[in-house]
Amino acid sequence: MSYEITLIGLAVGVLVGLTGVGGASLLMPILVLIGIKPSIAVGTDLVYNSITKLFGTVQHVRQKTVDYQLMKYLAIGSIPSAVAATILLQFYQAMYHDQEKLIKQALGYVLLLVAISMILLILFRKDNSANHPQLKTPEEKWKFTVLIGAILGFIVGLTSVGSGSLFAVAMMMFYRISSSKLVGTDIAHAFLLVTVSGLLHAGLGNVDYLLVLNLISGSVPGVLIGSKLSAKVPTKFLRIVISVIIGISGWKLLYP
Repeated sequence: MSYEITLIGLAVGVLVGLTGVGGASLLMPILVLIGIKPSIAVGTDLVYNSITKLFGTVQHVRQKTVDYQLMKYLAIGSIPSAVAATILLQFYQAMYHDQEKLIKQALGYVLLLVAISMILLILFRKDNSANHPQLKTPEEKWKFTVLIGAILGFIVGLTSVGSGSLFAVAMMMFYRISSSKLVGTDIAHAFLLVTVSGLLHAGLGNVDYLLVLNLISGSVPGVLIGSKLSAKVPTKFLRIVISVIIGISGWKLLYP
């Protein structure tokens, strides 16, 4: 057991509990920047996320705050796409022997995308407004939903980032859904996506199980602490600060 990794898990857990910001967007750059191989960081983060999101999924299923139809269409696109990304990484490694650099660069660009999309959403989203795509029913735009799932699923399979943050942004932009169902659907879909991707990475030997245990031992109490403090902290401002930190982390990975 490493107390440094446990403290990292604790800090990330507190921030997730406070703001709801995706843990992978915070955790992945830290793991890579402290020297863990990007491929191991991706696989480890996927398994870690699968375990943590299991408990959230069970709770939201009990609360009936999961939109199963939307989750189904997203999963139809995201899961095969994430599997394809993982397989393509293996082909890339076999051909060019440079998988770690590819994952690191992709992670940098994805973190910048996450940071920009989160800041724009926080600053400019109007809760009572509805754009044209939001007015359509899920059945009317199922192909569009599958496409969103496929694009974002590929990103998750490649970097482990976005299973919560990018999908949440997409759902807020294109679907009329209550806040409780958005969170529940996002967590339940993310659980399916990261579990399948995590199992595939585990089969390829890309998971450090001791690292997973260290992270969980810190993040579980961290999330509980953060959740209790969330009512006392200006979370909107904190989300913006975290988004900026995520963006800086992405830039640092691209331009060390």
